[in-house]
Amino acid sequence: MVEFGRKLRELRKQKGLTQKQLADLIGVKNSIISFYEVGDRTPSPEIIIKLAATLHVSSDYLLGIEKVEAIDVSGLDENDIKLVRSLVERLREKNKLSLR
Repeated sequence: MVEFGRKLRELRKQKGLTQKQLADLIGVKNSIISFYEVGDRTPSPEIIIKLAATLHVSSDYLLGIEKVEAIDVSGLDENDIKLVRSLVERLREKNKLSLR
């Protein structure tokens, strides 16, 4: 579960959350988040679901099964979703050009 702990820490920091804030959001003690991040404990399926929902990723991504991070667009209207897709495509094109 080292991959899980690394991914959890990375996602938590990307969201600008402390271990305590994340723990409060999912209903556990902050020491539990620390244990998960260093690989000393394995979360239950229920906790994995809560973490994935809170961090807006799939449980497969959080567990390292899925390598591609999905973007959670829930709560956005159709036009906003189109805008997000367009932005992602433009960034891909920009990155392709910078690799040449």
